[in-house]
Amino acid sequence: MHARYLNAGGGVLAALLIAAPAAAQSRPYQAPRTADGKPDLQGTFTFRTITPLQRPVALANKDKLTPEEAAKFEAEENLRLNRDTYDPEKGQPSAGYPPRSQGGVLSYNDFWYERGNQLVEDKRTSLIIDPPDGRVPLAPRSGAGRNAGAGRYDSYENLSLADRCLLGFNSGPPMISGTYNNNVQIVQTRDYIVLQTEMIHEARIIPLTARPHGALPRWIGDSRGRWEGDTLVVETINFKRETSAPGSSATTKLVERFTRVGRDSIKYEFTVSDPTTLTKPWTAVEPLTRIDEMMYEYACHEGNIGMTGILTGARFLEKEEAQKK
Repeated sequence: MHARYLNAGGGVLAALLIAAPAAAQSRPYQAPRTADGKPDLQGTFTFRTITPLQRPVALANKDKLTPEEAAKFEAEENLRLNRDTYDPEKGQPSAGYPPRSQGGVLSYNDFWYERGNQLVEDKRTSLIIDPPDGRVPLAPRSGAGRNAGAGRYDSYENLSLADRCLLGFNSGPPMISGTYNNNVQIVQTRDYIVLQTEMIHEARIIPLTARPHGALPRWIGDSRGRWEGDTLVVETINFKRETSAPGSSATTKLVERFTRVGRDSIKYEFTVSDPTTLTKPWTAVEPLTRIDEMMYEYACHEGNIGMTGILTGARFLEKEEAQKK
């Protein structure tokens, strides 16, 4: 009898030992806290990924890839985007690189790019999770973005904010993975959060108090933050014109959510709303992953020779067309 009780007790003990790790794994991650008790979001993070913002047309109705499909997609996409495979005489249309006869040039070789080479962990085919088709719901004939369509090269004012070195093409807000400089440093105090992006080294200083939004339009908009449980919510309005998000304009409202989900990871979710350019809001999710690398200043300034070259080239093409008539 005694031996049977020991065996039974051993079985219960074994079951408890097996259940304990499972219970520990099911517990949500507990983020470290700052002195005022809020989750500590501080550090330097990268948001680079090969997952596109919008779902490719070829993958319509497929929101996730199998491990085998993901490996194939990553290999093909890395080859397609590799600038070292670019033939300036033939161009590379699939990657958007025109031939030399159409003005194609090779700005940098692939060493300088850090676009990422993997899909996000769950192998989604787009960063956009809503709408379900993974596409930006642009309103018909919205003309979203001042630099869209005819007249783009008529004036420096019509160039994109990235061409003018006012904002990064990926630093936003919102932050969207691009070809390089996909890094952000987060500094946190009781009353402010600072998001210092590597691209254009823009620092968004965001009050966490009940201070109302200002009325002055800004390139990066006017941001206010608040805590909803363990999630930092940042609301931005009063943009001067479009930002890095497709379908954005001066009337865009951006809501970003930062949730610490692991020792080295933050879930970054953002929703873009705009009644003038979108049929409905859209939402994207991408990871911020901690890195131990340095942030570098990106030397880009308005009035650079690139802008002069763009506008001079446009006037040259106009002159050529006029001579043909």
